Amino acid sequence: MDIPAVAKIRQVLDQPVVRDVADAVRHSLRASELRSRVSHGGTVAVAVGSRGIANVVTIVEAALREIESLGFQPFVVAAMGSHGGATAEGQRQLLADYGVTAERLGVAVKTDMDVVELGRNSLGFPVYWDKNAFAADAVVTISRVKPHTDFRGRFESGILKMLVIGLGKREGPSAVHAMGVRGLREVMPESAKIILERTKFVCGVAIIENAAEQTAKIQVVEREELFDVEPRLLDEARELMGRLPCDDLDVLVIGEMGKNYSGAGIDPNVIGRLYIVGQPEFDKPRINRIVVLDLSPESHGNAAGIGLADFTTDRLVAAIDREPFLTNSIVSTFVEPSKIPLAFASDREAIQAALDTCWQIDPAELRFAVIANTLELAELWVSPALIASDRLARHVRVESEPRRLPFDERGNIRQEPLFPHSVRCRRRS
Repeated sequence: MDIPAVAKIRQVLDQPVVRDVADAVRHSLRASELRSRVSHGGTVAVAVGSRGIANVVTIVEAALREIESLGFQPFVVAAMGSHGGATAEGQRQLLADYGVTAERLGVAVKTDMDVVELGRNSLGFPVYWDKNAFAADAVVTISRVKPHTDFRGRFESGILKMLVIGLGKREGPSAVHAMGVRGLREVMPESAKIILERTKFVCGVAIIENAAEQTAKIQVVEREELFDVEPRLLDEARELMGRLPCDDLDVLVIGEMGKNYSGAGIDPNVIGRLYIVGQPEFDKPRINRIVVLDLSPESHGNAAGIGLADFTTDRLVAAIDREPFLTNSIVSTFVEPSKIPLAFASDREAIQAALDTCWQIDPAELRFAVIANTLELAELWVSPALIASDRLARHVRVESEPRRLPFDERGNIRQEPLFPHSVRCRRRS
């Protein structure tokens, strides 16, 4: 079966957007309890993670300036668990990739991996916390709330996870992940209770994004209301998150995977694959074959999650840095999604292999789609058969006639013309 022509489609959704992100951050912190909980001149650790949050530098900078205006001395502390190869240098580089640097922000950026042990939670597991954060007079987190890539629970990705795993450096996630999914669902909340009791965490700046990767909501969550408010924010985030506009595909081609797009590199919530032993798979979407072509440079060689695809390219495999890749995969204990799929010399060969094995024998019925990554889903390229079917969501608008994919002389797709608004294209330009 030949690689089909594809047409551009757009998902047109009416979703909330924060128009002035910096002002929303400043207003939220000004209205918080921070001023009443810290003595004038006190130090405030602002925890920042490794996820690709929209407007992250704007948000962090606005938080720092507001904290300074309140009379405190802020600094940034890395809160990304074992990412960056579990090294201070690796985590400093991950933050720098987002523009979170001392030079840009005018405050210290601390990425030391030293921790203190706070004690043990009700289940007997040790609880660790970043030493710099523990020494500060107050701690404020900058956290995006969204569905997790590995499990379902009352708390998934958000403030609570950053407190336990992000600020736990390498030791924190190792303790939680030792029990796999049960650790995330059961151990993590119990560890959070110890952190609330024994640290100076004051509040979290909670961020929700819409399906177009825009900031949809900013809300400060006080420490006392964390267990009540964050689950409601998670429900809101789940409703707004980006999805594919169809539930059945024969072949999906993903331009890039990476930690800046999803904690799993390829978001299981988007592709409908979890691949975690003992955990039920998603009911939808149902995708027969998945191809992933590139690893984002922001991932610094960490291709954890590559195993969620069936086919890949030799260049993606060559881009893997064994140390951060193995460290993240082992610390998480979820090793199945890190198994390297069948790799080919070019995009064309990898896509052809997917077509040859997708169990669809009629080209006129081929349901085929190309996306930039699993975060930016507003624009897609799909086969005519998919457009002609009744399987596309009603909010989809067709924006072009079908055309052949733009392969270069090496047989690789020129992704920039397909996705001119993507992270990849902005990076190249």
